[in-house]
Amino acid sequence: MEPNKPAENKKVYRNPALATDAICTKIIKEEEHVLLITRGRDPFKGHYAFPGGFVDYGEDPEVGVTRELAEECNIEGAKPQLVCVAGKPDRDPRQHVVSIVYHVHVDPEHMVKAGDDAATAEWYPLAKVLAEFDMAFDHKEIL
Repeated sequence: MEPNKPAENKKVYRNPALATDAICTKIIKEEEHVLLITRGRDPFKGHYAFPGGFVDYGEDPEVGVTRELAEECNIEGAKPQLVCVAGKPDRDPRQHVVSIVYHVHVDPEHMVKAGDDAATAEWYPLAKVLAEFDMAFDHKEIL
């Protein structure tokens, strides 16, 4: 049998990719703010999004969400709490991606700095985001 070729009588399964997204919030001047990145790559290059990304093989999703948060925003996350699981097949134009969305606690005094594939990372007033921002994927619906 050739390498990477399934046996003729074996069923081949197509599975969605697994990602995680972090929702981080803090109060600034008595107003709730949410941490968002602007995407540095397609799809949705330049759009606002939650910090997040694909879970590495062998990685616990709770570890993956804090790793992605550190890579994209240079901030340490703790105590991920499940918000929802988003899995509509067309939510990502690249492929079927299921995302586990967590609320992640961060030190509100820590400065954020964009890294990895994030063009920017900043805190935005939640009310303004909900009223005015165009967001990548289904992130606004999740928010």
